[in-house]
Amino acid sequence: REDLRKEPRRPLSSTLCVTSGFAGNGEANIMISVEILGPVIALVAWSLVMWIWMYATRIPAMLAANMKSDPNAPRGEQMALLPPEVRWKADNYNHLMEQPTIFYAIAISLSLLSVNSDASVLLAWAYVGLRVAHSLLQALVNKIEGRFAIFLLSNIPLFALTYIAATEY
Repeated sequence: REDLRKEPRRPLSSTLCVTSGFAGNGEANIMISVEILGPVIALVAWSLVMWIWMYATRIPAMLAANMKSDPNAPRGEQMALLPPEVRWKADNYNHLMEQPTIFYAIAISLSLLSVNSDASVLLAWAYVGLRVAHSLLQALVNKIEGRFAIFLLSNIPLFALTYIAATEY
């Protein structure tokens, strides 16, 4: 293990070659673009930040309200008793489990298609930046008009990434 720590870390190249044998038919080389995965990892990390923020506000609010979990209560009824500022974080976390799944699928598709363009990476980072902005707006002040504008803007890079993937396939 000590010799592993002494080995210098190699810089990550923009593509990775994976060799795979297929049932005696020889080997196939697949080039994978790795730069597009940075925004994917960043959005997953942001989702985890929102998860922490959600529980860091929800649990104290539930304790302060002396709430007892009731599995028979209609969905959302108990959470509706919490202050809006607490619910906003959970609402946003749920939103991060919805539309961004399309982003993950298209970004991973671009990686597997070996698309390594500056435009695709920039568009992916733009999508992540807009989702973070949406999260902050919703979690802090929840201005619906502003959230909707950011949501609409975030669809532009998503549509563009989809177009790039469709034309590269």
